[in-house]
Amino acid sequence: MRKLTVFFLTGFLFSTAVWSAGKLPADGIRLKGEKKPGALLIGKVPAGSKVSLNGRALHVSAEGDFVFGLDRDARSGDRVEAVFPDGTKHTEKLQLAARKYHIQRVEGVPADIQSPQKSEETWARIKAETDMVKAARKKDLPLLDFREAFRWPLIGPITGVFGSQRVYNGEPGRPHYGVDIAAPVGTRVKAPADGIVTLAHDNMYYSGGTLIIDHGFGVSSTFIHLSKILVHVGDNIHQGDEVAEVGATGRASGPHLDWRMNWFNRRIDPQMLVPAMPEK
Repeated sequence: MRKLTVFFLTGFLFSTAVWSAGKLPADGIRLKGEKKPGALLIGKVPAGSKVSLNGRALHVSAEGDFVFGLDRDARSGDRVEAVFPDGTKHTEKLQLAARKYHIQRVEGVPADIQSPQKSEETWARIKAETDMVKAARKKDLPLLDFREAFRWPLIGPITGVFGSQRVYNGEPGRPHYGVDIAAPVGTRVKAPADGIVTLAHDNMYYSGGTLIIDHGFGVSSTFIHLSKILVHVGDNIHQGDEVAEVGATGRASGPHLDWRMNWFNRRIDPQMLVPAMPEK
């Protein structure tokens, strides 16, 4: 309780700086962020308002903050609706800018490599681990850490980007939903923003060492292929804390950090929340 109490106070001060020196929107819904696939949009309405996205009620803070994400293949048409305390209704229908992704086509891949066989035991393991990740990302914690200016969890060459995809023998593979940063095994990974650890698993089948930090209201960061996790479920994390070490665990082709972000089950692009990668 101490963390939440202090956070909401500091969060209010941050909010007033972002939203025009503390002025609450009286003329409609305010959204901060790029309106394009993969974006995280942070909204503001007068305190006491109710907000929904396509009819789904959203968590709104005491100060009128809310958030939602747009996934990789989002299209225009999402409807944000708000009912202000005075009973007036406001609606914004999102028009999204187009976005192109890097698509690589690969032919002649043997069937046993493209779709390797797995035992029933392996499939059961994969399902159990997938359920763990889904449960962590389903949480709707009353934190406002998503309003922070996010920072890179480590500095290094970017070797993979959000939304990229390979097409094997004409069959589309699963898109890449994170940003890959190359680094030696053991390089320390830092928290990009405050939050609470909701999952810490040393060795998942696909993702190896896997860590999820919840930033509130359905927004979470996932770090995978880790060699070591330095925190535990339930830990309160502050921006810049060392939380893990880079590895090549799970189905990884080499040592790197794969940083992913979600708004519940919607995949969002971490690179849209941080400045350009600085040079070392």
